[in-house]
Amino acid sequence: MEQAQRLQRIPPYPFREIAMLKAKMIEEGNEPIDFGIGDPDMPTPQFVIDALCEAANDPETHPYDESGFGIEEFKGAVAEFAKKRYGIEVATDGEIQSCIGAKEALAHIIWAYIDPSDVVLVPDPAYSVYRVQTSWCGGAAFPMALEAENDFLPDLEAIPEAVRQQAKLLFINYPNNPTGAVASLEYLERVVSFAREYEMLIVQDAAYAEVYYDAEDRPHSILEIDGARDVAIEMHSLSKTFNMTGWRVGWAMGGAAHVEALSRAKSNVDSGTFMAVQRAAAAGLANYDEFAPQMQDDYRRRRDALVEGLQSLGCPIEKPRATFYVWLPVPEGYSSESFARKLLTDCQVLAIPGAVYGAVGEGFVRMSLTIKGDDKLGLIEQAIDNMREGGVAW
Repeated sequence: MEQAQRLQRIPPYPFREIAMLKAKMIEEGNEPIDFGIGDPDMPTPQFVIDALCEAANDPETHPYDESGFGIEEFKGAVAEFAKKRYGIEVATDGEIQSCIGAKEALAHIIWAYIDPSDVVLVPDPAYSVYRVQTSWCGGAAFPMALEAENDFLPDLEAIPEAVRQQAKLLFINYPNNPTGAVASLEYLERVVSFAREYEMLIVQDAAYAEVYYDAEDRPHSILEIDGARDVAIEMHSLSKTFNMTGWRVGWAMGGAAHVEALSRAKSNVDSGTFMAVQRAAAAGLANYDEFAPQMQDDYRRRRDALVEGLQSLGCPIEKPRATFYVWLPVPEGYSSESFARKLLTDCQVLAIPGAVYGAVGEGFVRMSLTIKGDDKLGLIEQAIDNMREGGVAW
């Protein structure tokens, strides 16, 4: 039986060949040092687990969450977090939507707004959900290049006027996966003005908002800007902040009309986040100030070790300002894929080819600071030694 055309439009799984090489190496007893997937390797904090256990033992958490938007305890925790962290007031009634992680919300907001032939402005390189879900809705994704010369920020002036007039959604993702870039408040103000002028909705993917390294790079919410709620919705996740990727919990916040549209789309697809998980997430947000600095310090040490090691090999790279990714240019004579292959086969180091994230990602590879193993810094040092012995140099 033939599969749906929307499924056939998805490109082949981009990591297949590298995954096969990795599997073969493991079979041969040569497991590589894995800088691939961005999945936190630290455990979920105990205070979140304890809150889940208590909540799961309460029969009140077992039915459907019939509110549609999330339980009051979770929405209240989000509102309090937004006030403390960003200095903004977000109404628990209408401006917050609980989500089964940010990925689900990103997909559903596209389904809520995009009809066939609608245009969506999508960063390149970027998380594939923006582009794939646009395609599934029959829309057209227009790429906005993220280049080092422009601090990995989309050049809004480079978007053709005809495209601006047709665009319905504008995706941004700061802190940025895969580049590690941060957007200033001034840049976000320009994005809001741009969206207001051309009557489009901004979708800000803020999944990495709490993985940053210096106070001056502390990421902003787009909702800090006056009038942003008219044209913006922002997606947040507890996955990276509290090592909760498998828990599938996050939230969207923004203008009430956009949150309601997301909620309406969700209500026809899912039945909300398990209420016990929402209570546990509320406990996480309540303990943010005690936990987040520890998480940031851990990744900072890893970032410094990896970047300084790469610099010792001649790599022209600066330390990323946020996220747990390092976005490095490949040496001359390599493509993204061929360099990733060399790292894997000659150095036993797994990295992701940048072209996986879009055409502009060609010429780069992404290395994640999330590493499976007990001695993280020791594994980074070993990876750099392997690269040096494998003849990697810039």
